[in-house]
Amino acid sequence: MRVRLRYFASIREALGRREEALDVPPGSTVSQVWERLLAAQPALAGQRYRPAVNQEYAGAETVLHEEDEVVFIPPVSGGAGPALCRVTGEPIDAAELIAAVQTAADGALCLFYGVVREDSRQRTVRYLEYDAYPEMAEKKMRQILDEVAQRWPEQRAAIVHRVGKLEVGEASVVIAVASPHRGESFEACRYVIDRVKQEVPIWKKEVFTDGEAWVEGS
Repeated sequence: MRVRLRYFASIREALGRREEALDVPPGSTVSQVWERLLAAQPALAGQRYRPAVNQEYAGAETVLHEEDEVVFIPPVSGGAGPALCRVTGEPIDAAELIAAVQTAADGALCLFYGVVREDSRQRTVRYLEYDAYPEMAEKKMRQILDEVAQRWPEQRAAIVHRVGKLEVGEASVVIAVASPHRGESFEACRYVIDRVKQEVPIWKKEVFTDGEAWVEGS
């Protein structure tokens, strides 16, 4: 099948063209297309990007279809804002967070997964339900990532938090922090999840085999 690729800014300069059509096997993903570009042009190594398919942001493992338009969007101008900050009802793609923060200058990449466990407070969990005030939640998460940028200027961080029904073993939140050094990466990642728990308007209901309850913090 054939997909259409468009390039902008630093990626356009590295490839020396603005667009092209590319024949790929059926079922190819965004990340597989990027790997083909990287193999053809090693200068793209370390390039940060956020993929978009048909003018909507997409995950690295998004499956492509005939005549899809794919764009690998470099970080936009406008300061050192967060690379990725989102509340979503879809499963979280950790590869998307990694691509959003990692550069060739980094010696450490710290990932935190918050995962639904099968028991809580000595009761068996069937599943969790997350609710959120999404506009305010994303605003607060962006503020937290701005705090990271101020405290650890060399770090880049991203957050995606899931809402809706989550089964045992699924990730409710994923945080990625890239850094030149591992110590700061661990510190910043711990800081982000602690601040998310304190400030972000996202709520969790635990559904047990013998009842259910909303979880409230202090």
